[in-house]
Amino acid sequence: MAQTFFYATGRRKSSVARVRIRPGKGVITVNGRTFEDFFPRPVLRLVVNQPLEQLGMIGQFDIVANCDGGGQAGQAGALRHGISRALVEFNPELKGSLKSASMLTRDARKKERKKYGKRGARRGTQFSKR
Repeated sequence: MAQTFFYATGRRKSSVARVRIRPGKGVITVNGRTFEDFFPRPVLRLVVNQPLEQLGMIGQFDIVANCDGGGQAGQAGALRHGISRALVEFNPELKGSLKSASMLTRDARKKERKKYGKRGARRGTQFSKR
């Protein structure tokens, strides 16, 4: 029996998205909710659709994703990464165009940890003359 879906994991900041794609009508479900309900901001929807838009495949795949950790922007980035990797699983010839658009690269930027003796990651204490 042929595999009915293609699976990949995407990561961004502290978010993880487990993505399954299958050829279909373009329905996107995230954590059991509709795509528009889960990502109310249009900018985040744009980020998630970037790999499909890059390849001209909007509306050709049904996507089911589970996002965990982080905030909305991190989850949108993780979902974009996962969709890109799943599309490469579906068709390895798509790798070149996705790689040139840097959608297969995991964005390694994370929040820097707070250091002792400082007010945040880098900001020092305020100078007091008296």
